Amino acid sequence: MTNPYDTASERMSVLPPSLKFKGELSAEEDLLIQGTIEGTINHTQRVTVCEEGKVKANIRAQIIKVEGAVEGDLHAERSVFVAESGNLRGNIHAPSVSLVEGSHFNGTIDMDMKKGDGETKKGGQPGSKWNK
Repeated sequence: MTNPYDTASERMSVLPPSLKFKGELSAEEDLLIQGTIEGTINHTQRVTVCEEGKVKANIRAQIIKVEGAVEGDLHAERSVFVAESGNLRGNIHAPSVSLVEGSHFNGTIDMDMKKGDGETKKGGQPGSKWNK
């Protein structure tokens, strides 16, 4: 019998500190990275790189949280959060980005995510001070 409460957003995979992974990683549940990953990460939910985590990979997910070290581009459908302990070298593509004071970031940020109707989610009307 299937558990009706066991949905993708309620499950979590944990890669422990002792784990070193090389290759393409993809799944449909939240991912907590405490170890080392090199390659690509494609998840449909949340990816969290813990303080002890080290990632050399481009990451795609709904939500990406960086508390450890990441070298690669981040593509989030909803948001990217870089904590005070986070160290990110790469570009961010997300409609919402938070860089906490004390975090380390080297790259560019693209928040110009388009809605289905052609309007921008952030940035105001064309010609406004936010688009100049």
